[in-house]
Amino acid sequence: MDYQVGYGKPPRHSRFKKGQPTANPSGRPRKDMAGLLFEGLNKKVVVTENGRRRRITLREAITRQLINQSASADLRATKMLLDMIKDAEKQAAAAPPPEPSQWFTKADEEVVETLIERLRDQVRAEMAALSPTTNAGEADTR
Repeated sequence: MDYQVGYGKPPRHSRFKKGQPTANPSGRPRKDMAGLLFEGLNKKVVVTENGRRRRITLREAITRQLINQSASADLRATKMLLDMIKDAEKQAAAAPPPEPSQWFTKADEEVVETLIERLRDQVRAEMAALSPTTNAGEADTR
């Protein structure tokens, strides 16, 4: 053996050959700015609120802090908060309305209608059995 084998030096016969594809052709994926921002804002932090410690997301902590600063007459915080509210309202208005979901199929509706009729008939029968029967010739003795 005319070469060294050890840590970081695999045997030559098992090394990648030039021109052959690697096991990971695209390499390590890079995160874009939106991904980094999303990941950072969703990290959990510990806050003390009313003497109790809670774990909330950084996004929630920032929002609460902005709301509290706005409530204490900080004009910059108020402007930022109002801009955020406008953006949220625009996004809510731009979102397509949810499609009306069909809870019941036609067959389900038929089963429900049949069940309702059976229950009505059962209630009528129970009411008739509980009500006192009076004949036309007898006086009501209640």
